[in-house]
This record gives sequence, structure tokens and C-alpha cells, in this order.
Amino acid sequence: MPKTAMRDKRPVDELSIEELERILVIRKREARMEQRQRMKRDGRVVTGAQPKLPPVQPQPVITVTSPQPVEDESATLNESEPVAVPDQVELPIDDSQPRFEDEARAEQRTLAAPRSKKQNRKLMDRLLMLVEIAAVIGIALIGVNLFTAIGTLERETEQAQALADEQRRLGIPTIEPTPTIRLDNIVLPTGHIYSDTGIVEFNINEIPEHLRPVVQSQLLQPVLSRPAPTEETAMRIVIPKINIDEVIVPGTDPGALRLGVGQLINGIDPGDREGNLVLAAHNDIYGQIFRYLDQLEPGDEFTVYTQIQAHNYIVASIETVEPNDVWVMENQAGRAMATLISCYPYQQNYERIVVFADRIN
Repeated sequence: MPKTAMRDKRPVDELSIEELERILVIRKREARMEQRQRMKRDGRVVTGAQPKLPPVQPQPVITVTSPQPVEDESATLNESEPVAVPDQVELPIDDSQPRFEDEARAEQRTLAAPRSKKQNRKLMDRLLMLVEIAAVIGIALIGVNLFTAIGTLERETEQAQALADEQRRLGIPTIEPTPTIRLDNIVLPTGHIYSDTGIVEFNINEIPEHLRPVVQSQLLQPVLSRPAPTEETAMRIVIPKINIDEVIVPGTDPGALRLGVGQLINGIDPGDREGNLVLAAHNDIYGQIFRYLDQLEPGDEFTVYTQIQAHNYIVASIETVEPNDVWVMENQAGRAMATLISCYPYQQNYERIVVFADRIN
């Protein structure tokens, strides 16, 4: 009876790496043999000359003795220092042991794995860097294109607006300005047609026929502004003999005469060294302020007030003139005077009564 080797009863964690590899090779070979026999039984193996395999060496009996303490210089090393673990351990290949093709390929992959991982990592890092650079360049190009597009859009919008404005101007007909006529250049103020109904109507018949359309259009336009008063502007007139104490309003248009005594806007103030201060008012409407103007006589006095001074005048003469005798409103050289104008006769108004007065102070 042959002698059998003693079975190794050591646990797996006490075996060395060489012993574990040898056991693994034996187990793989036994598994292959069993698979081959099973395929042979099934008729899937072609019979022929079988290679002779080397006999299996019996597992040597390894006697494990209790470890003895060995003094080594390495015992004096600091235990806290970490031990470097190699990334890859290359084991010597023993040709006396059976080896298979898959084991050889596994060994090649094991040796090539660390280098392939480092190369792949470097390649991935470079690819990511290239992607980031490309993204930054793309964002910069988008920003430049967006800025250029905004500038182009603004220029096109300005050109379109300019073209639209030009077309709109070309489509609007040019309207000639309406000529403006100063009524005081062609007719004396206060002209109107009296009516018992209280309706006041401007006497357009006093205007030359060729100017009537223009004058009618002006009468329909209200006066938007009047000269601002100053300290030298005439503000009030007082005529004691005919009991007049009224405010003076800039302008002799119908709107001004509705408010009080109107002053012709000719740039003359009561305190000027010379010039004709022209004052006008109605005699039968809007308070009938100058109704009794015909009762004044040469030598009568009246006063015109500004904000800072009172100016006295004395009547020099009284005349009745035609509505178009505008010469009575002209300045006279070297003379500081005032002219009072109203319609005449009472409620008929086909003439004008004019009072000329000189400043005495």
C-alpha cells in the first residue's frame, strides 16, 4: 500500500503566496481535466494523440513551528512611519509548474495596468483642458458677435428712423406761414358794432377789403401771452373830472379791452424821456370806461401810476378822427405825452375821439 502524504491542515491565511498560487494552478488543472472528460463522454472531443502531462508532484509536508522572536535592527524603527506598498508585485515565473494561456494574459494585463491608467489619466486631463479652452474661446466669440450684432442693429435702427423721418417730411406739404397784421397799423382800437342784445361784434367794415380775411382769422386766435410788467409799466389811470380809476392792461386787442383800459404795446413807459403812451377803452360796453371822455377840456389833469411813481398829465387838445387815422398813435420827437382813444359817438361808433395830453412832471 503506497504511502500517502499528510494533508496540510493550515488555514488559508497562514499559507504563502507561492503556495496559494500552486494550489490555484492544481485546482484549475483538475477543473480542466474534469471538463475535458465530460466533453469526451458527450462526444465533443476529437480523439488523437494526447500530450503527456508531467506527473503531479505530491504536496510536500510543511512543518510549522512556533515563531521565535528575532531581534532585528528594523525593530528600532518608528512604528508610526507608514510602509510604502508597491503598486505592482512581479512574481518569478517557475517553468517547472504548469501554466495556462489565460494566466499568461492575466500576468500581462497586471503588468500593463498601472502604466495604462496613468496614460489614460493624462490623456483625459489633456482632453478636458482642450474642452475648457475651446469653451472659453467659444464664449469669447459669442460675446464679440453679440456686441457686433448690437452695434449693427443700432445703426440699422438709426438709419431706418432717419429714412422714416425723411419720408414723413416729404409727405407733409409745406404750409406757408399765415401773414400777421398789426391792427394798430391800419385801424384805431376800440372799433365795434353796438347791439342791444349784448353781443359784441368787431366792426370788420373798418378794415380794408383785401385785408379782411386775414384780420378775421387773427380775431379768432386768442392772445396766449402778454408782456410781463416791470416797475416802470403803467398800472393804473385816474381821471378825477370824469370819475375814472381803472387798471391798465397790456394790449389793445378785444381781450385786453374787456379787462380794463388797454395800453398800446409800442415800448413806451410813462417814465420815458419822450414817447406817446397810448391808452384806449370802450364807451358803451365792458363798463363804458371812456363814455364821458368828450367832457374833458384842455387844462384838465389826470395821473398814470407805475409801481414806483405817479406821472401827471395835462390835456392839450381833443379831436374826432376817422377809424383809420392811425397817425394819432405815433411818437412825436421831444414830446413826452399820452393819448386817450375811444369810439364816438356813443353807441354809434363810426368815429374816434382822441385826447392829447402832455406829461407835466
